[in-house]
Amino acid sequence: MTQITSGGCLCGAVTFEVDGEFDAFFLCHCSRCRKDTGSAHAANLFSGSATIAWLSGEAFVKGYRLPGTRHERSFCSQCGSALPLSGEGMLVVPAGSLDSPVSLRPTAHISCADRAGWDRDLHELPEIAGLPG
Repeated sequence: MTQITSGGCLCGAVTFEVDGEFDAFFLCHCSRCRKDTGSAHAANLFSGSATIAWLSGEAFVKGYRLPGTRHERSFCSQCGSALPLSGEGMLVVPAGSLDSPVSLRPTAHISCADRAGWDRDLHELPEIAGLPG
């Protein structure tokens, strides 16, 4: 049975479905992914065989490739949310763009040599269920 995973952007203009299985789930700590996400790392699912169908808003999907590199990202031109990117035989899906549960746990942290200095021992911080009071 084929796995169907759905997702979209923050504003709801773009929706999509992924048909197929994910091969890997990486948390990338490189400086480029930190810039892309504005966070400690990017969380992306990878598949060499899954396909994507844009259900709505495909005209809002824009891309950016960092000149002179293979680093590329896809995003909603309305709200800026990260979106899937397909090319060179690989589908890359930002985990946070998915509405469906993700059964695959992260495979590995990658580019850890480039990890932000403040992104260490985070498991020691208190956890708050909602917004801080």
